[in-house]
Amino acid sequence: MNTCSLRTSFLRRFLPRCSAGIRGFTGLYQMVKFRFGTFFPLVLGAGFLLTVFAYGLFIFLVVEGWSLLDSFYQVVMTLSTVGFMELHPLSDRARLMVSFLILMGVGSFAYLVGAFTQVVVEGRLQDLWGKRKVQKIIDSLSDHYIICGYGRIGAVVAEELRRENLSVVVIEKDPELLFELERDNYLFLAGDATSDEFLISAGVERAKGLFACVSQDAENVYITLSSRQFNSELTIIARADRPESVSKLERAGANRVLTPHQIGGKRIAQVMLRPTVTDFMDLATQGHNLQMEEIPVRPGSELVGKNLITSGIRPRFNLMIIAIEKAGGKMTFNPHPEVTIKSGDTLIAVGPPENFSGLQTVCRGSQEDEA
Repeated sequence: MNTCSLRTSFLRRFLPRCSAGIRGFTGLYQMVKFRFGTFFPLVLGAGFLLTVFAYGLFIFLVVEGWSLLDSFYQVVMTLSTVGFMELHPLSDRARLMVSFLILMGVGSFAYLVGAFTQVVVEGRLQDLWGKRKVQKIIDSLSDHYIICGYGRIGAVVAEELRRENLSVVVIEKDPELLFELERDNYLFLAGDATSDEFLISAGVERAKGLFACVSQDAENVYITLSSRQFNSELTIIARADRPESVSKLERAGANRVLTPHQIGGKRIAQVMLRPTVTDFMDLATQGHNLQMEEIPVRPGSELVGKNLITSGIRPRFNLMIIAIEKAGGKMTFNPHPEVTIKSGDTLIAVGPPENFSGLQTVCRGSQEDEA
């Protein structure tokens, strides 16, 4: 019984440490693999060859007691298989170890030749050029959105923007998340979003919006501050884990600061207290049979100067205007039918998704008026 208890106690202590070690080694392997990309097989082969070379030095230098120069020269001759005689007689133990050295050396050379052939002959150099192609695509974008951090929050943001068919560029440095970005066919840059270099490479000067979604509030503050300096018209939405970070992000230049924990808590409470209202909001924002959209009114629109009744929005497009945001930022909910629509207003409409294209066209106005 005591032996069984000791064995159980040992396993409880050993298995978590073993599992943590395996996860750490796997993470390091994935990071190195992503870092070298196409050339990882060559790096792996070179590393194995160096290990074999060190093993050879150990045989001649330690086991046989030769000098460093003689040991180095003998290892080179052995691995190159030139067929020269040994500099000094070998013991039986050393001959056995040298036999394994020759087999490992031949195997490592064969692996390196195969890896080089795979890179050159099979065209895997295209992976190297792929990064340049991605950068060219990013350089051609304008009015796109940049997501800094592809964690739990950033992944949801990216999916929502993709659902709206908007151009997205993600900046991420975690190797595991980079594999997910590559698998999901996102445009991404592998690097630190706090670096000005990567913000510029992502096109922050031409972007329409930026999401600062990294896990550390201090990094989000730095990202917001740098992005605002590059683009004064950029819309920045920042994430904050702590309430005291909200004011810092706002002073740094964020247009909106959201705390996921507070939003999630309020959401859970509303589901309990007002389930029907919550279901309606889900239906309106997720865009199934009902959708909620904000539509800006341009100067050339035929709706400018008309009130809600004479505009005919409801009978023409089967859409309901539930709010109007004025150019100064004042929001009018449940607007009166006599409210006049002005240039610069933003209409908040609810209705079937297929009906919005007509209203959007009318709000934009004709090409001649915009010109």
